Amino acid sequence: MSTGSSPMSPASVPQVSGAQISGSKSALPAADQPLTHYVSSAPFDPFSAGKLSAAQEQIYMASQWKLMWMKFKRHKLAVASAVFLVVIYTIAMVCELFAPYGSQTRNTDFIRAPPQAVHLFHDGRFIGPFVYGHSVQLNMENLRRDYSPDMGKVQPIRFFCEGEPYLFWGLVEGRRKLFCPAVGGQVFLLGTDRLGRDMFSRILYGARVSLTIGVLGISVSFILGIIIGGLAGYYGGLFDLVTQRIIEVIQSLPHIPLWLALASMMPPSWSPLLVYFGITVILGLMDWTGLARAVRSKLLALREEDYVLAAQLMGARTPRIVGRHLVPGFMSHLIAKATVAIPGMILGETALSFLGLGLRAPIVSWGVMLNEAQNINVVALYPWLMLPVVPVVFVILAFNFVGDGLRDAADPYR
Repeated sequence: MSTGSSPMSPASVPQVSGAQISGSKSALPAADQPLTHYVSSAPFDPFSAGKLSAAQEQIYMASQWKLMWMKFKRHKLAVASAVFLVVIYTIAMVCELFAPYGSQTRNTDFIRAPPQAVHLFHDGRFIGPFVYGHSVQLNMENLRRDYSPDMGKVQPIRFFCEGEPYLFWGLVEGRRKLFCPAVGGQVFLLGTDRLGRDMFSRILYGARVSLTIGVLGISVSFILGIIIGGLAGYYGGLFDLVTQRIIEVIQSLPHIPLWLALASMMPPSWSPLLVYFGITVILGLMDWTGLARAVRSKLLALREEDYVLAAQLMGARTPRIVGRHLVPGFMSHLIAKATVAIPGMILGETALSFLGLGLRAPIVSWGVMLNEAQNINVVALYPWLMLPVVPVVFVILAFNFVGDGLRDAADPYR
């Protein structure tokens, strides 16, 4: 074996001189020399370690509603649809100002007159917005009136004028309108119906009924769905079992025949206002089942949270726990569902009125107006009678686009 020195042998230990030892001692602080400390006079900030920038603070410190709004604004189509709905609801609320005629005003000399085009120039001269008057001839072969524009009748459109008197919301008398026909003239932008009533004015008046019936119907549906679904999800047990079986029975029934059966039960002697509220209640009773199941499923998950147990231990009653603590937790989902359910209400009223089992004259709605276009011969000869279907389509699409945007924004952390 080798007799060389091992790693721990004295030969391998480094030799340290006395000068090095004395130098290291001088580098150490003296025992009587105090250590230097730095004390900041600024107030204590517990969040200084995780300081956020202005952009980060705008997101991380925002509330859930603000996050929803920030995400909803990025959905351009939903924002445009929301603006459209705000405009059309505003016009419907003040339709007396925008409609040149009353909803029941008859122009017997212009029955089923075609729409009049708006012009700006006549014979190369700028006149402003105006329409040409109608020239009427009786067609004895087809037994109809033939209308043609009379270039000699230039009828300017007046703006911010006084027209025929009206009752604003049936309460306040007024005559001021956005635009009116010329004195002694007519302006039928969308034509007239079989009684000579202006289609444009009736569409505006019908918007008030058709649009509000959807909002009132969804209010009835929300009240029933949140109460019944909330109690079923919170209590469970026998109440939940009975509620789910009732919902399954209602959902298994075909909606249109059930609508027709319930609508036909309303007495013919009822006033149009009672029929209006009856249709609203029917639509609400048919649509609460889906919402009740959505609320139940949410509450089954949320009732196990710690804050619910804390509210129970503090003595909070069931209505307060459900209404104050549980329902606001998924209110964004309820709003998104409402925007999708309102179009179904509008279509339901339109279908019932179109079939003659919903609203009846003298109430004006889009469905009542479409009731006059059931005959295919009438539609072929007077196609402008189908124009009330255009706002129905645009409003349904707008609500669906807004619902898509709210559904995406309802989960802002995704």
